[in-house]
Amino acid sequence: MAIIPQLRLFSWENDIEILGDLERLILVVETMPDEELMHRLEKKRGNGRDDFPVRAMWNSIISGIVFQHASIESMMRELRRNAQLRRVCGFETNKMPKAHNYSRFLDNLMGEQALLDKMFSDLAEELSKALPGFGNRLAMDSKLIDSFAQRKNKNQEEDGRRDTDADIGIKRYYGTNEDGTAWEKIVKCFGYKLHLIVDAMYELPVAYEVTKASASDVVEGHKLLDKLKARNEEIIEACEYLTADKGYDDTKLIEKLRGEGFGIKAVIDTRQMWRDEKERQIPGYENAYYDESGNVYCYCPASGTRRTMTCNGYESARECIRKQCPVKAYGGCCEGMDSCSCRSGIRIPLSLNPRVFTEVDRSSYKWDREYKRRTAVERVNSRLDVSFGFENHTIRGLKKMRLRSSLALMVMLAMALGRIRQKKPELMRSLVRCA
Repeated sequence: MAIIPQLRLFSWENDIEILGDLERLILVVETMPDEELMHRLEKKRGNGRDDFPVRAMWNSIISGIVFQHASIESMMRELRRNAQLRRVCGFETNKMPKAHNYSRFLDNLMGEQALLDKMFSDLAEELSKALPGFGNRLAMDSKLIDSFAQRKNKNQEEDGRRDTDADIGIKRYYGTNEDGTAWEKIVKCFGYKLHLIVDAMYELPVAYEVTKASASDVVEGHKLLDKLKARNEEIIEACEYLTADKGYDDTKLIEKLRGEGFGIKAVIDTRQMWRDEKERQIPGYENAYYDESGNVYCYCPASGTRRTMTCNGYESARECIRKQCPVKAYGGCCEGMDSCSCRSGIRIPLSLNPRVFTEVDRSSYKWDREYKRRTAVERVNSRLDVSFGFENHTIRGLKKMRLRSSLALMVMLAMALGRIRQKKPELMRSLVRCA
């Protein structure tokens, strides 16, 4: 008969190296700025029964996110099975909470959403101090999240089970095939929308909001920027570029970013909104025109040949971009050079069309390079789906979705901050690998 050796009880000092996956939970628990939350929840419990301590309940909720459990029931089964996990969470006996205990605890957590938002902001602030260049380049986007409910229930009476908050949202994606033909993809969702601003270099979130799926990206984008400025002004002050797709193409948003209080260069793709126009003339230059994508063309006065003018930088004193004659830049011959109004180059004030003309010239290599950083949001969204279980969740209701999103994003930041303090920054974005 095989002899099963007796396992020692968990010892914090001696067994840390053999914990494996539990090390990740310990790292997050130690890093999470949750003291104020614990005091508030303990005060709310008052003189009530304390069979399951608040801190142990909170740690077990965090463990469900760290270990990628799709539901509370799945996390509870793991707690019953894993004695070491129970000890790390803070449960001193084998008696475990039941589903109704977690239901009440989660209700209390949803009542502290403002404090959870503050905890997220505190983690972002600590990361801005710990990581060089954190916040210098930001990216903004939104993500549709399906509700566990399939459609709107005819009975809209709230009972804690049916979803009375979700609605239908649509996102459109555009592109061009290799043969030059355009394509469009439409994605519909009955559920919610997670709006995110992330650091594009480190791929970590710095601001978020959860709304119904039909909420406007532009409207929520304005609110997110104001929220980030109010709570983490140091990140706004450090930011030089903000990147977003054409869903955020809005004159007021671009001017807001460039204006006083932000001072951020917008790198936002343009929607094609000119219906009957292909080009517009640039005032002051009789043979210079621009299109909605920011390309500037000059027409030869003699032959009528159209040429694309080259980038020549941004002039901050005059708030204008400069364009250079393509013949002078690349060589060649222009029959109408002597009578061309563009032969000495042109200046285009941003005020002519703030959507089209920005501090980073849309036709420059720099604009292409900066715009590629927008994919940082997509990678954060992918981690939320794959590592944090948003592809297979069981959530109904806006409050529950907001709570679940808050916890996932806080764990993401706490994991990163913990790895940095361990001097293992290469693991800051990994929820899977242990030290």
